Amino acid sequence: MDKKFPEGFLWGGAVAANQCEGAYNEDGKGLSIQDVMPHGIAAPRTEEPTEDNMKLKGIDFYHRYPEDIRLFAEMGFKVFRTSIAWSRIFPHGDEEQPNEKGLAFYDKLFAECHKYGIEPLVTLSHYETPLHLAKQYDGWTSRKLIGFYENYVRTVFARYRDTVKYWLTFNEINSVLHEPFMSGGIYTDKEKLSKQDLYQAIHHELIASALATKIGHEMMPDAQIGCMVLSMPTYPLTPSPDDMIAVMQAEHMNYFFGDVHVRGMYPGYIKRYFHENGIRINMEPGDEEILKNTVDFVSFSYYMSVCETADPAKKKKGRGNLMGGVPNPYLKASEWGWQIDPQGIRYVLNMFWDRWQKPLFIVENGLGAVDELIDDGMGGKTVDDGYRIDYLNDHLLQVREAIADGVDIMGYTTWGCIDLVSASTAELKKRYGFIYVDRNDDGTGTFARYKKKSFDWYRKVIASRGEILEG
Repeated sequence: MDKKFPEGFLWGGAVAANQCEGAYNEDGKGLSIQDVMPHGIAAPRTEEPTEDNMKLKGIDFYHRYPEDIRLFAEMGFKVFRTSIAWSRIFPHGDEEQPNEKGLAFYDKLFAECHKYGIEPLVTLSHYETPLHLAKQYDGWTSRKLIGFYENYVRTVFARYRDTVKYWLTFNEINSVLHEPFMSGGIYTDKEKLSKQDLYQAIHHELIASALATKIGHEMMPDAQIGCMVLSMPTYPLTPSPDDMIAVMQAEHMNYFFGDVHVRGMYPGYIKRYFHENGIRINMEPGDEEILKNTVDFVSFSYYMSVCETADPAKKKKGRGNLMGGVPNPYLKASEWGWQIDPQGIRYVLNMFWDRWQKPLFIVENGLGAVDELIDDGMGGKTVDDGYRIDYLNDHLLQVREAIADGVDIMGYTTWGCIDLVSASTAELKKRYGFIYVDRNDDGTGTFARYKKKSFDWYRKVIASRGEILEG
């Protein structure tokens, strides 16, 4: 087996605007849903931004991006995944005219990437729906959001058509099943949200995503438009056929989103689910035609696998299983309870490829851990994060196996290539990066950047096209 990854493989890293930019109220930016989620998805939201919300300042990427892009270039990045903060462009989300200062910021950011030969990979909506759209319209439960999103999409496509080749419509679109406020801007409490309203909101998002794909292909014929799903391969807890059917049904809930994006229609299993749960999707004339605008590639996040069982007595939720599932007794877990399963990424790559036959792009994978800043012995500081190197090494070996299996993989961007604020917990101590940011959960710190041991390791991985991976 060839130890080198293919020529043209897109190595890089990924962040999201709301987790790194900061500057939440500068240059005309409006509020996003993240500005009222000071402690992540598990804690109550607030009416207005509060000082304990780490995302309001993030890691100050808004002002320090030239330094950070230079560090990414030093590692050899070919691609950098980030998102556009919708509320920087349309502060409330429903305006007709965009905020020029917001557009100008991304002009500068993408130009900085190109200065080093780095291609931007841009997510249009990454858990940062404008707060006004959540409060005024109940987020994606309202069909009006399709029009607001279309206006936003046309604006940014027109502006960046010559600088961005790779686009993603929604981040982890299937996560709306579990976190409707963060993922879909749905202001109604999830305990009170009916399945009817949830799946109608999902329909609106799917229409908007297909519409963005259509518009992108029309305005930018050379660009590639992809969807982005949260992958969580599910194994049966036992060999019981009942457990296998439970796995199938759990997988259907996630496959549904990819199936619509790739095949351009609602699959039979979800129609059965709608029928059995009394869900009637309001499908307006033209919707079925719009859905036929299918994506060029499928991108996904991968952090963990889960198990499923039909036995209620065995349905024990793991601490880190935010999106459901049962802990796997054969796997160890990270400090946050996320089970570590390198082989799962090979499995999911094969499953997605066999199912969709579309190029795949791993756009999130990484290890969140508490890092300790130490002296590097040369007058500077570093983090001895061998645990992160081991994690990424083991996953990349499995990506290489999937390539040998015949899977078409476009690239790999590690999550949080520079430390940022966690989406799930809003902590900074849960660090993912190759670059340590001197900021703490109590708000102290200088924002100084320090290279971790993994920085040089990833630089060598990219330079050797994966040949130095061990195992």
